[in-house]
Amino acid sequence: MRTVTYGAACSLDGFITGPNENIDWLHNSADTAEIMRRYWQDVDTIIMGRKTYDFSLTLGGAPEIPGIEATYVFSRTRRSLETPGIQLVSSDPAEFVRDLKTRPGKNICMLGGSELAQPLIAAGVVDEIGLNVHPILLGSGTPLFRDPGQRVRLQLTENRTIDGGCVFLNYRVQPE
Repeated sequence: MRTVTYGAACSLDGFITGPNENIDWLHNSADTAEIMRRYWQDVDTIIMGRKTYDFSLTLGGAPEIPGIEATYVFSRTRRSLETPGIQLVSSDPAEFVRDLKTRPGKNICMLGGSELAQPLIAAGVVDEIGLNVHPILLGSGTPLFRDPGQRVRLQLTENRTIDGGCVFLNYRVQPE
């Protein structure tokens, strides 16, 4: 079965964007590029929420990553997308992802967005959480997590300091 990873860069106080969706605090480095290069080798599908998709448009468009065969955007309000080849999904995210995991293919990356992560974590369809924690306190912004309605136990599978004082963490979600 395919693995779903919720991955994000975040501040030490748990935000993925600062006030006004600010991301000027993100530190990119050779370390992060290598982690991402390795990660994308095993992924062929991207899922994201509407807000992450809309934010990607402000940055120049949805990410174009070699090897990605399918990208899905979940939205209850949008009726179409500006980007050809990206599929709009208006059905229940947890049911859709549960089905997607059973289809043939490589792993699935969930980009950004605690609003999409919340129901997927609550439904038990997220298998891993990968974080690049930055040494900054933003105070406010878009939170990395929202209440999943239950405890979610995690097992640390990787941790290391990377360039810029960042810490890379990867956790496996432990089923109840």
